[in-house]
Amino acid sequence: MAYKSTNPANGETVAEFSNHSDDEIENALAEADAVYRSDWSRGPIERRLAVLSRLADLVANRAEELAKVAVREMGKRISEARWEVEETARISRHFADNAARMLAPEKIDTDQGDAWIEFHPIGVVVAIEPWNFPYYQLMRVAAPAIAAGNPVLVKPAGIVPQCARLFEELILEAGAPKGVWATVFAGKDQVTKLLQDDRVQGVTLTGSEQAGSIVAAEAGRNLKKSVLELGGSDIFAVLDDADLDRAADIGAAARLTVAGQVCTAAKRFLVHEKVADSFIEKLTQRFRAMRVGDPMDESVNLGPLSSMAARDNLAEQVRNAVAAGARVLHGGKPIQGDGAYFEPTILAGVTRANPAYFEEFFGPVAQIHIVRDDDALVELANDSPYGLGGSIFSADIARAKALASRIEAGMVWINAMTGGGPELPFGGVKRSGYGRELAESGIKELVNQKLVVVAPTREAA
Repeated sequence: MAYKSTNPANGETVAEFSNHSDDEIENALAEADAVYRSDWSRGPIERRLAVLSRLADLVANRAEELAKVAVREMGKRISEARWEVEETARISRHFADNAARMLAPEKIDTDQGDAWIEFHPIGVVVAIEPWNFPYYQLMRVAAPAIAAGNPVLVKPAGIVPQCARLFEELILEAGAPKGVWATVFAGKDQVTKLLQDDRVQGVTLTGSEQAGSIVAAEAGRNLKKSVLELGGSDIFAVLDDADLDRAADIGAAARLTVAGQVCTAAKRFLVHEKVADSFIEKLTQRFRAMRVGDPMDESVNLGPLSSMAARDNLAEQVRNAVAAGARVLHGGKPIQGDGAYFEPTILAGVTRANPAYFEEFFGPVAQIHIVRDDDALVELANDSPYGLGGSIFSADIARAKALASRIEAGMVWINAMTGGGPELPFGGVKRSGYGRELAESGIKELVNQKLVVVAPTREAA
C-alpha cells in the first residue's frame, strides 16, 4: 500500500488508500487539459482570484480540523500545525489580492515599436510534493497556478494522503471547476508517463536530491519546464559580536522546529572561535531543556519524526558520523518505546573526511563547526553541495550583509532564522534545486511570458 496514513507518535495506522489506476489518472489528466482549454484558464483572472479568496476563508475557518489531521499523519506539534494552516491561508489571500498586478502586461521600452509582455498559462502542471508541510507546500503551488490558469495534478507524499484529499476538497468547495486541481495517488512509472504526455507542460517538485534528479532528467528528455526545491544543509553563522543568548534561542528553534525536518532548518552552526565555548554551552542548555513527547500535548517542545523509518535512518547517519570521528556533545540516540522519537543531538568534530560533512540530516541533529574568521566562515559555508538558505548573527549589520553576499545560497537571513512569506521568493542553488516559488518571481516560473510588438507605422514618403 503506497499511500498509508500512520500516526508516528504511536505507530497506529489511521487510513490506507490504493494507488489510482492508469485509467483514473488518464481521466484526471483529460479533465485538467479540458479546463486549460476552457474559459476558466483563458478568461479573465477575476474569477480565479475569487476562488483563491474563498479558499483562504475556508482554510482559516477549518484551521483546527486541518491542523489535527496533519499532527496525526506526520507528527508535527499541534502549535506548528496551526502555524502551517495559518500560513497556508495567508498564501492564498496574498495571491488573491496581488496576482492581478503580478500578471498584468509589462511595457518594454524599445525603438522597434510598442512592445509589452503578456503572461499566459502554459497547460497542465504536475506537482510532486513532500510530507513535512502537507498543506503549505500544496498551497505554494496551488495559489500561483490557480491565479495563472494552470491546472495541476498533484502527487502527494505517501504518508500524508488525508491532508492531500482535504486540500483538494477545499479547492472544489471554494468554487474551482473539477480538473483545476486533482490529487493522484500515483507510482513512479505513472508519474513518468505523465511527464511524457504532451498535455503536461511543466513539473514542480519539492523533495530529495535523488527524486529531483530523476524528475529533472525526465522533464529534460521531454522538454518540460521544471522547478525544483530540494535538500539543504543551511548554515547558522554566529559571529564574535553576536548576542549569544538570542542566537542560542533562535538557533535551537531553527534546528528543532518540526523535529528538524525542514529543508531550511539550521543544520551547520558555524561559530567564531572567540565565542564558541560560550555559544555551545548555551545551545546545549536549550537542547537539554526540550520536552519530547506527544505532539498533541501543548507543553511538548519536540515531537516525533515522520516515521519509524525516518528515525532509524537518522540514527544510522549519526552512528556513521561518530564512527568517522565526530563527537556527540548531546543526545545522539533514538528514544526507545512507541513512536518515532529521537533525542535532540549536537555533533562536533565533523571533518571534511567524514561523510556527515556533506550530508543533510533531516531531523533534530545539529553540527558545530568552529571558524577563525569571516573568510574561513565563507569557505566552509560554500563547501557544500547544497545552497538553499542560511542565517548570520552579528551586531555589525554591514559586516553581516557583506558575508551574505559571499555565501552561495538562494536566501540569507540576518539576525533571524531562515523563514519565508508569500511575498518573498523561495528557492536555492546548486543541489538545492532551481527556480523560485512564491512572490512575483514564483508565479512567473510556469507561465508563457509572451512578447507582443506593434511595429511603428511607416510614414509616407
